[in-house]
Amino acid sequence: MTKPLCFFQRQPKPDSAHFIQYLLGKDGSGTPPLVEYLVDGVVMRPILTNLLGRQWVDDLREPDLRHLYLDNFIQFWYRLGYDFVRFERSMDFPVNRLISADPAPNANQERAWSDQHHGRIMSWQDFEQYPWPRIETTDFSAYEYLNCNLPDGMGLIVSHAGGMYEHLSQIMSYEGLCLALHENPDLVKAVSDRIGELMVKYYEHLLDLNRVIALFPGDDMGFRTSTLISPTHLRQYTLPWHKQFAGMAHNHGIPYFLHSCGNIDKIMPDLIHDVGIDGKHSFEDAIIPVEHFQEKYGSQIAVLGGVDVHLLTTGSPEQVQTRVRFLKETCGARGRFAIGSGNSIPSYIPVENYLAMVSTALEE
Repeated sequence: MTKPLCFFQRQPKPDSAHFIQYLLGKDGSGTPPLVEYLVDGVVMRPILTNLLGRQWVDDLREPDLRHLYLDNFIQFWYRLGYDFVRFERSMDFPVNRLISADPAPNANQERAWSDQHHGRIMSWQDFEQYPWPRIETTDFSAYEYLNCNLPDGMGLIVSHAGGMYEHLSQIMSYEGLCLALHENPDLVKAVSDRIGELMVKYYEHLLDLNRVIALFPGDDMGFRTSTLISPTHLRQYTLPWHKQFAGMAHNHGIPYFLHSCGNIDKIMPDLIHDVGIDGKHSFEDAIIPVEHFQEKYGSQIAVLGGVDVHLLTTGSPEQVQTRVRFLKETCGARGRFAIGSGNSIPSYIPVENYLAMVSTALEE
């Protein structure tokens, strides 16, 4: 583990109001702020324990330790120089999952992913028997605790974990969804509508929290060369719900940022002009480097993150620093840009590389 870096020693001065105004293009003063989507606990733990001197608590599942976990969570984002805490949890949408050990060094945990071939809903009978979650029994206490315990100046960025397309394709499976789009489109619409209606109710609860400064959901709709299903189908079953979520955010006077992986260029005009997103996150150099994306769309929306995960995983700290400085000089100079990973900070990114990105972003 590296020695504590100088930015841990400074007194954090979060300014969530400026963070939002900067990304909306209403206040261009200062340097590009930090942004991040998710940071895996495998990366958080050594920073919290070795560098910040805090006791690690695994997760939220132990009620007696929940506040300790959330206090650590707050301190992680606060002490690293973010203007906000981003937090997400999901309603219980049961899906068929495959599980294996996490191959990352020192992970000591399992990784799960959805079965892409066999969905929980593949027929109308499955739809009627599916155990849909109930908003009345959904636990919002973690959001509420964060909302009440943020340091002065920090905001809360929230989301339902998993987006419209993701839940649709996981519940039906990717293979099952593709078949149903041609053989049983009414079933696809019924599943999509039920998911969307529940997520509307979920966001109604989150938007009642007075420290929320943005909705920032993730909904991976693409892969390396195209969208995962046709743009036409996304416009029919997925984007209308994003439009409704964005409208809810805007009615509360806050922006709607979207994380979506893959090549979604064919639906970017829809996302900007119809859905009304205020910023885009998730970039991969092999698809389009963030500086090129910003050239194309940066006059219309904020551009969030962009330090490629492959570089963060395999590069040296010095290479990461060089890339961050380049993005500050190019994207940062244009404005409406925040520095962070191109996707998230998974368990296999070396802590040193993550800290190199953050500390370089905070250089004056």
